[in-house]
Amino acid sequence: MQARRVAITGLGVISPYGGDITDFFERLVAGESASRHLLTDDLPRPLSIPFVNCPGFDAEAALSKPLVVTMERFAQLGMAATYLAWEHAGLPRQPEEASGESREHWGCIWGTALGGLAAFERGSRDFWQKGRERLSPLSVVQGMNNAVNAHVSIQLGLGGISTSHTAACASSGIAIGEAFRRVRSGDADVMLAGGSDVCQTYHVVRAWEAMRVMAPGGADTSATACRPFAADRSGLVLGEGAAALVLEAWDHAVARGARIHGEIIGYGTSCDHSHLVRPQREGQVRAMRSALADGGLTPADIHYVNAHGTATAEGDPVEIAALREVFGELAPGLPVSATKSMHGHLLGAAGAIEAVVTALALREQAVPPTAHLAGRIDPACEGVDHVLEGRRGVPMQAALSSSFAFGGSNAVLAFRAPPR
Repeated sequence: MQARRVAITGLGVISPYGGDITDFFERLVAGESASRHLLTDDLPRPLSIPFVNCPGFDAEAALSKPLVVTMERFAQLGMAATYLAWEHAGLPRQPEEASGESREHWGCIWGTALGGLAAFERGSRDFWQKGRERLSPLSVVQGMNNAVNAHVSIQLGLGGISTSHTAACASSGIAIGEAFRRVRSGDADVMLAGGSDVCQTYHVVRAWEAMRVMAPGGADTSATACRPFAADRSGLVLGEGAAALVLEAWDHAVARGARIHGEIIGYGTSCDHSHLVRPQREGQVRAMRSALADGGLTPADIHYVNAHGTATAEGDPVEIAALREVFGELAPGLPVSATKSMHGHLLGAAGAIEAVVTALALREQAVPPTAHLAGRIDPACEGVDHVLEGRRGVPMQAALSSSFAFGGSNAVLAFRAPPR
């Protein structure tokens, strides 16, 4: 079968700003940070860190109480994001409402780094701190990393592949890429893909602190704590959230009159195969070049890159070096931004939320900035066109979104703007 075009017909985000995808994107273009100071009473030592959460999220309103009690928060966020994307695509939740069309080959591929880890941390506290002898019988299903795709497939009647990917910060980038391949190859007409994670469990935060890659910040400084590519950057800011995309065969989308919000045209992966936590320029270069080749693109075709950009001392210069190598003499004019500076690092959900940002950037012809960077660029990170303030009315046809993970897993997605 000839390779098919893959349309993006639905986008859904559970946003730290609390609004819909339009509100989410507008706030990013405006450079508004969602990072806030998190102070807890956890023992043995309270948490006091910059963090990005979703305080307005009401799981019961979004899903229903009977469904919510079977889920850990990462699954609640993920399921809610898929519902938003499904509705955005104009697809009915119930298969019988879909004009008799079978969903037996439609599927869901999800990404998460931590999954239901919070359920197991809660169980450990129940055992060791509270002296309980039994756990909730829901602990296993709440803790499953594949909980989101399982619930999605059940609730939407998807009979095709239902699986999850766990590859640290590249988890949902890989999930979207693999879903893209399924639609392009003809294995499915419709796929749901995305990612979700919740990072504020006590021992997860303490583990990241121990690596000395988390940005410090108090009540007055947390909003600007994450400064990718800045000379004074001090580390990443963790967050929680979820994002989902409905990917659909182009002809299938056109036939049902769906609005097309963009197109995925390429997907590249690689492994650094050198170090568990130290990124390698060569591996990132291979992933970007693979995505370009897969999409039939050249560096000259790319008008924007949503960078992985975590604000770590070692990671940022490596990523910029990889971009300089791939784009060569074009690199100084290549617009690059790291939106983690505003929505935080969602670990396994990072690739999904940044894929949504990239698709919206092309649809709206607007580029969000790397916040808090003006006047601070690290000389080691120079050589590209860092977007310091949001840009509107920017003619763009194609863009890349990069996800580079611990373990050396790299995933890059290539997007094309929707027809106008």
